[in-house]
Amino acid sequence: MKETLKSYLQEGRDALLWKLSGLGEYDIRRPLTPTATNLLGLVKHTAAVESEYLGLVFGRPFPEPIPCLAADAEANADMWATPEETREHHVELYQRVWAHSDATIDALDLDAPGTVPWWRPGNREVTLHQILIHVIAETHRHAGQADIVRESVDGAAGLSEGGSNLPETDPQWWAAYRERVERAALTHRDVTGS
Repeated sequence: MKETLKSYLQEGRDALLWKLSGLGEYDIRRPLTPTATNLLGLVKHTAAVESEYLGLVFGRPFPEPIPCLAADAEANADMWATPEETREHHVELYQRVWAHSDATIDALDLDAPGTVPWWRPGNREVTLHQILIHVIAETHRHAGQADIVRESVDGAAGLSEGGSNLPETDPQWWAAYRERVERAALTHRDVTGS
């Protein structure tokens, strides 16, 4: 079971990093939602979150400082990259975090206990199994966000470059499909236009 869970986690990690592939610095950093969601920020955030859940929670803290996790870090510091922070830094940090996480997973049994200090009292005591599922869900959630952001940048969509998991069609088919979905939505538009 542990290997199956690790494979789902790795699938999400790989999908998230693929979303940076082939894009320039501006496109991986630009905010594309009202809350400033951006591709490199999603990688930075996911690395930080994983380092805590599969490290600190089990008494195996990640051995490098992660500045966006510092007590004095500004709000949302983990959701964007400053001009000085490079793509390479965040990708390599994420890969080091997941190597550390995988070592934690390998070293402990699924029922190994841990404590999540930032969760509310009564829910802080956890097992590796519980946290592993939590991190898989979190990673895939952010990979899904990255999928939408990447599609907004250049139209690239799907699980991976070699296997998009989308119908094999052409741009004209997608344009017609989108128009059909829009027409269907318009039939339910209320008189105020929303």
